[in-house]
Amino acid sequence: MLDINSLIVDLGRKARKASRSLATASSQQKRDALIFAAENIKESIPTILEKNQMDLDLGSSKGLSKALMDRLLLNEARISSMIDGLEAIANQNDPIGEVMQAWERPNGLKIKRVCTPLGVIGVIYESRPNVTADAGALCLKAGNSVILRGGSESYNSSTAIHACLQKGLEKAKLPIEAIQLVPTKDRAAVQSLLKMTDYIDVIVPRGGKSLVGLVQAEARVPVFAHLEGIVHIYLDQAADPKKAVDVILNSKTRRTGICGAAECLLINKEILDSLGSDIIKILLDAGVEVRADKEVLKIPGTIAAKAEDWGKEFLDSKIAVKVVADLDEAIAHIQNYSSSHTDCIITEDLEMRDKFFSELDSAILMHNASTQFADGGEFGMGAEIGIATGKLHARGPVGTNQLTSFKYLVEGQGTTRD
Repeated sequence: MLDINSLIVDLGRKARKASRSLATASSQQKRDALIFAAENIKESIPTILEKNQMDLDLGSSKGLSKALMDRLLLNEARISSMIDGLEAIANQNDPIGEVMQAWERPNGLKIKRVCTPLGVIGVIYESRPNVTADAGALCLKAGNSVILRGGSESYNSSTAIHACLQKGLEKAKLPIEAIQLVPTKDRAAVQSLLKMTDYIDVIVPRGGKSLVGLVQAEARVPVFAHLEGIVHIYLDQAADPKKAVDVILNSKTRRTGICGAAECLLINKEILDSLGSDIIKILLDAGVEVRADKEVLKIPGTIAAKAEDWGKEFLDSKIAVKVVADLDEAIAHIQNYSSSHTDCIITEDLEMRDKFFSELDSAILMHNASTQFADGGEFGMGAEIGIATGKLHARGPVGTNQLTSFKYLVEGQGTTRD
């Protein structure tokens, strides 16, 4: 039988050794490795699509939901986006070695705070195979080695993408162990990763509530938490109708299975019978199931919301809709049910916007913009490992700069302390 713990320890040893090489690798080497990886993926599109079809067939046989199947799906457009992401990360400024701050003390000491890699990162994710490329690239750019543990549903796709990344490392003369993929679907591998304090510096979970909960409950390694996206939109009485329709429809329907998809719409009571009703009808016409409170339920086609629909991540063509008296009630509702991921206000009243921004503390707050922009690539980061909803070290989209630490360099001239 496969000794899972020994397997993971071996990956950890190799990752730690590779991380020491990456810490001193040149910016050009890291850039080359990512450009070569992008070229390899481009050349391997037929193979990646073939492997992805294997995963899709398996997912279908297991009865995965439409939303999960969408997350699992790769096509030429999505692979092209993956390639663009690799190239964008490759061409970003290298943060390692950057002087973040420098000062001199009265005693003559010169102190610099300098950006450094975190070391070894473990990334545990579920069905989205593109995370293999995104996470591998971001960790490498920040000088970290990474151990990737993808979901069993995307195993074949992830393996094909991972092979392209390692070919890029090899061509750039960097250790291929800088990006490793756990070569088993056995769930025991996750348990071993979470306890690898000797070799892993931080764990990044990316997936559903059950996965993140497991990681947070059992990890002995520090965790960058990516919680579920219980995304709210507050429709204010001072909203511009066209902006409201465009933003709400895009936020819910563009891709229902991503963490930035809107899951709850809060409507100011003053506009329920006008703009609010119009938007609900548009959502219904778009095939969205509207789970309504008693005020909204009078609109034909809606269904009664259950208690558990408030604060629920549907990841599907479903949305909970509630009427609120004013912004204060909207804020109170969000504070009660939010996962601190992304929340949005639609209004032309800048005082309302400022109140929304100051009183809510989600990682991402938006004004008159689709919540589907809650994405590292859309923030100009090339890609992201996830949206961190905690408050320590990293918050919001976790890109290259969030995967670094720092050290202090202190210079003296034989300086001694009294």
